[in-house]
Amino acid sequence: MENTEQTQEQLSALLQVRRDKLTELQNDGRDPFKITKFERTHTSAQLKENYTEEERELKKRGSDEVQIIKAQVSQFDGQTVSIAGRIMSKRGMGKVGFVHVSDIDGQIQLFVKKDILGEDEYARFKKLDIGDIIGAEGEVFTTQTGEISVRAEKITLLSKSLLPLPEKFHGMTDTDLRYRQRYIDLIMNADVKKTFINRSKIIASIRSYLNGQNFLEVETPMLVANAGGAAARPFETHFNALDEDFKLRISLELYLKRLIVGGFDKVYEIGRVFRNEGLDTRHNPEFTLMELYQAYTDYHGMMDLTENLYRHVAKEVLGTTTIVYNGIEMDLGKPFERITMVDAVKKYAGVDFNEINTLEEARKVADEHHVEYEDRHKKGDILNLFFEEYAEEHLIQPTFVMDHPVEISPLTKKKPENPDYVERFEFFMNGWEMANAYSELNDPIDQRERFKAQEELLAQGDEEANTTDEDFMRALEIGMPPTGGIGFGIDRMCMLLTDSPAIRDVLLFPTMKPLNDVNKFNDVKNQPVEEMKAEPEKIDFSKVKIEPLFEEQVDFDTFSKSDFRAVKVKECVAVPKSKKLLQFTLDDGTGTDRTILSGIHAYYEPEELVGKTLIAITNLPPRAMMGIDSCGMLLSAIHEEEGEEKLHLLMVDDHIPAGAKLY
Repeated sequence: MENTEQTQEQLSALLQVRRDKLTELQNDGRDPFKITKFERTHTSAQLKENYTEEERELKKRGSDEVQIIKAQVSQFDGQTVSIAGRIMSKRGMGKVGFVHVSDIDGQIQLFVKKDILGEDEYARFKKLDIGDIIGAEGEVFTTQTGEISVRAEKITLLSKSLLPLPEKFHGMTDTDLRYRQRYIDLIMNADVKKTFINRSKIIASIRSYLNGQNFLEVETPMLVANAGGAAARPFETHFNALDEDFKLRISLELYLKRLIVGGFDKVYEIGRVFRNEGLDTRHNPEFTLMELYQAYTDYHGMMDLTENLYRHVAKEVLGTTTIVYNGIEMDLGKPFERITMVDAVKKYAGVDFNEINTLEEARKVADEHHVEYEDRHKKGDILNLFFEEYAEEHLIQPTFVMDHPVEISPLTKKKPENPDYVERFEFFMNGWEMANAYSELNDPIDQRERFKAQEELLAQGDEEANTTDEDFMRALEIGMPPTGGIGFGIDRMCMLLTDSPAIRDVLLFPTMKPLNDVNKFNDVKNQPVEEMKAEPEKIDFSKVKIEPLFEEQVDFDTFSKSDFRAVKVKECVAVPKSKKLLQFTLDDGTGTDRTILSGIHAYYEPEELVGKTLIAITNLPPRAMMGIDSCGMLLSAIHEEEGEEKLHLLMVDDHIPAGAKLY
């Protein structure tokens, strides 16, 4: 407790020092917050762009050739420029100081000399803090070590940083904190900034390609009376002005199809959609979706478009059609594989659904292969469950999985030669679904029957089922031409093309659980500075009931056989088709990832556990759960409070390394 209080005391002192500096500036008539603009002539990259490695080496060696090429080294050599950015480091400070200033492009060194700046201004310069935003004017030159720098002739404090940045050595490694305070993450981690710059380039490249194919970009409503077009649970809200309940859209489909009916042959939209679902490394309740529709083509046309689009974006943004994700190479330059869902299940599960004719036969083979299904599931649903269980994980290279069962595709045209299946494909890479496409259903009579089937599922408890959209039905009855349509998950595309491990790494501000949750109270690091309390939180344990202690004693030899280890959570996801289980990928210090499943989803969301240090028993025999081997057990503290079971995972100091043994 003393250490915590000391840390808080030290932090408070640092904050006070910075505020005192601001007060001094204000009293001196130099309030930085009254400055409204600064004329910047160049960024760091612009100053460095004409320098080559060879030229830098020549400068380092002091070669005579330097004199020959000096005028060619940079257009800025000897030129007076003005730069602006955030102070990231300071050194020196006798009569000479060196400062690294960060801007959108990177960092540039500022050389500050007392004789040049003047005594008074140099004294003010020495009082600047890491994190302050400054503007500087001066001459560009190259140091003896070959570093391009600006010799400061004037420095202006543009904004005072009142909160210190994370300490340089440790940086900002707390995953949860990085997502919550993305602004600091962008300041401290250059790779993060690069990821989001590339995300912007990816979306711009998508737009450029589609616009070049004569697609029209449009905008459709986010607030809708009927949230259709996908199997997902919507968010609901109330519109006070109309006294009506509305939903946030889960898809872009139904409005874009209305535009096809209206005579637009090629339309697309890139926008946010909202699905009231769980959080994990590949799912966020709001995400960016791109949907497009093209009249007079089918799902084969959509396959061709997808191939060409992915190649275009990769080539334009990355400069290559070969991408690497998590060490796995994927080739976008080769023709993408095309396989039916039935053939994929036959290939990876050894089950041929062409030979299964009835629901009873499908249930029997599912039981034999331990594929869990529900009473409402039909033959096509069970085929899809087999595909998810056995095939998805193998689809690493770009693959189109075609011809889905009609039961799971309510908006898709049936295959004329086999009406049990539809003209649909899902695009897979890295075992992930990246896109979903149809030969769109334009038969209003068939569409109404499928909506009716969806409403029956809704009545049976399927919260993701669609309801009939009467206005959309009216549009179909007016007449929609044969149309191909596709939906792209932009966030997953960005994950692959930027080699980002989680969807939150490509979302600037991902959805996070509020910090005032009970599970966060003991984690001081994750609380904003202003919320830190000098006094410890008072917790009421009066209503707590704990299990009686075991009376039977265990000898030390027996106890020591259990191997308790510190483990770090690399990844945590909800187990599909399970309401209780979370699947952890753990670093246990051995260099080989460990998988443990734990039935704690009622108490924690996956996203809040990534990056945490937990305690596990690692020498338990593997236990199969939902077809996944769980290799160990995570330790939790359990008690009862007012008749309700409460659970807290044991989380320990992040300074404890993975694999540390508990005695």
